[in-house]
Amino acid sequence: MTNASEQFASLRQRVDEAERNVRASAEENKQELSARVSEARKSADAEAAKLKASAQEKSDEAKGQMSELQQKWNEHVAEVRQRVDDRRAEVDARVAEREAERSEQYAVAAIEIAEAAIEEAEYAALDAALARQEADALAGAA
Repeated sequence: MTNASEQFASLRQRVDEAERNVRASAEENKQELSARVSEARKSADAEAAKLKASAQEKSDEAKGQMSELQQKWNEHVAEVRQRVDDRRAEVDARVAEREAERSEQYAVAAIEIAEAAIEEAEYAALDAALARQEADALAGAA
């Protein structure tokens, strides 16, 4: 099992990669960007599957928390993806403009959620380290 520091380093690398991909998208044509979107969706699906598998390995209490988080995230992603799929079927320019704005707002919201998740992950990792020190101290005193 990797420690929190290694996981944050991995997360940092992933954030850097995502930023490079978003920046590169400004220079791509529709076909290239569409392919990048498809790959990003596959990657997001794979990460969701890893999160689900990870939740199944946790303790019962952690399973409940992870399961609830996973369920809410899956519902959110399904809703957004349905809108994306619906958007592709629309041709009206006004509708396309509104959908582009909604997609941009979703991207901002997803980034904000990721920022909050990172803050929560930092808190959880630090709290876990403190709990481990306390448990070790009590085990040494016994």
